[in-house]
Amino acid sequence: MSALRLTLISRPPARVDLSPLTAQPLAGRSAAEIAALPLVLGNRRVRLDELFRVTGTPGEALEIAGSDDRLDRIGAGLAGGSIVVEGDAGAYLGQRMTGGSITVSGHAGAFAATGMKGGEIRVAGNAGDFLAAAIPGDHQGMQGGLVLVGGNAGDRAGDRMRRGALLVTGSAGDYCASRMVAGTIAVGGRVGRSTGMAMRRGTVLLLTPPAGLPPTFNACGRFPLTMLALLARAWRGLPGPFGALPAAGLTVRRFMGDLANDGKGEVLVRE
Repeated sequence: MSALRLTLISRPPARVDLSPLTAQPLAGRSAAEIAALPLVLGNRRVRLDELFRVTGTPGEALEIAGSDDRLDRIGAGLAGGSIVVEGDAGAYLGQRMTGGSITVSGHAGAFAATGMKGGEIRVAGNAGDFLAAAIPGDHQGMQGGLVLVGGNAGDRAGDRMRRGALLVTGSAGDYCASRMVAGTIAVGGRVGRSTGMAMRRGTVLLLTPPAGLPPTFNACGRFPLTMLALLARAWRGLPGPFGALPAAGLTVRRFMGDLANDGKGEVLVRE
């Protein structure tokens, strides 16, 4: 498949908003039209070709080469097609996307997958704070789709998450799944303080026992839950530890909470 390739000429002096690249389909536009797209750089507007070298054919596939952590809102509102980021991505990666796929070979900044409703995001490295969380003023974070992080996630991963699946191969920071409404979060490494604080519903699966949970979580015993077999089947073949979970015999310790906020959420700790 041919792809439009944007190669960053040099590290931008300020943050760049790349949401115009997905505000309207690029297919059907000429390379000259794309080169003239206005982008916000700090407090001014510049042409796209002042920052990127444009090659390839516009269509459903977009490649961003030499990407930098100052490139914000990559894939914002994406409804289909694919975006491959060679390097790091800035804040708000995949904000409110509804379909398609985004692959990042490096790290991602804060608020990745915020408001996401569909599609798939894969980040090979680490993700910043508020992964799949709600931005200020929004009542819901991630609302659908699949997010896979090969490294670690920062604080407040899944804050106000409403639906979808968030899989973190490494560790997650403090307040993971805070105020979570629904959905599934899985963490392979350790989690920080106050995991599940104010959680209403949803599932958090931990492959590494946490140092502690809020006192408003009740221990409910050990279970070979049928739901885990369904999750293992759905995740089969995905990169990281969750793609290799056994389809049978997976036993967990179950904690229900947060009892201070409805108490219908669950934290499952693999044994």
